[in-house]
Amino acid sequence: MWAQEIVAGRPAWRHIPSGVIFRAVPGGTFQMGLSDAELDAVRAIERADGADDDLEAFFVGAVQARPVREVLVEPFLIARHPLTVAQARHWLPEYEDSFTESNSSTARFEDDLDDLLGTLPFRLPSEAEWEYAARAGTSTLTFRGDGRPDEDQVLDDFADEERTAAAENAFGLAAMGSANEICADVWIPYFTDAPVDARPRTGDGPRVVRGGAGDLSPWQGCDEWLLLLSATRYEFHNFTAVRPVAPVPTT
Repeated sequence: MWAQEIVAGRPAWRHIPSGVIFRAVPGGTFQMGLSDAELDAVRAIERADGADDDLEAFFVGAVQARPVREVLVEPFLIARHPLTVAQARHWLPEYEDSFTESNSSTARFEDDLDDLLGTLPFRLPSEAEWEYAARAGTSTLTFRGDGRPDEDQVLDDFADEERTAAAENAFGLAAMGSANEICADVWIPYFTDAPVDARPRTGDGPRVVRGGAGDLSPWQGCDEWLLLLSATRYEFHNFTAVRPVAPVPTT
């Protein structure tokens, strides 16, 4: 079922039937949510004329990713990047994607999302696991620091191994924030009373989505870079990418 390999100079687990590459994320604790320091970093970008528009709506909505709290995360496997069109067809042979013509590009799911989740032998990440994986030990706006992300940081096609490897964070994960990626949690604005471990918050209603800057590419000057931030979260509406998660193999 699993094979251990070295991919881009890092240990990896390959799911043999599908070929999907996973990275092992170590357990640990982190500060989850949009911190005061991160809000200050966004204000600094705005003061330096780095924003395309007035960011008042962002600051008003920032409360949905607060309060910041310490979260304990157990080790887990997570896909190196979102499922591609070719990978999706391993489980959904009839899958078609009108968004892209490349089999190596991120697959987006709409009405077929439940079909995929019903056959996928993996689970969705909790949003705590997703943010922990995106931060990869950092506490800045993105794993690259507190600067404004550029559109060239968006990664949607994984045919170019050199570019994919260059885009990885410290956990060996690429394209965190590029596509909107659905999480296991039901959408609940705010982190009030959220668990102190990485369990998803379950219930009825739409799920949480993280990322999405690449879904608006080419950027139209509407501060799409905010979707690349590690703490950005919102409610699922139309289509989504999937980055599956699995337990760390014991053998």
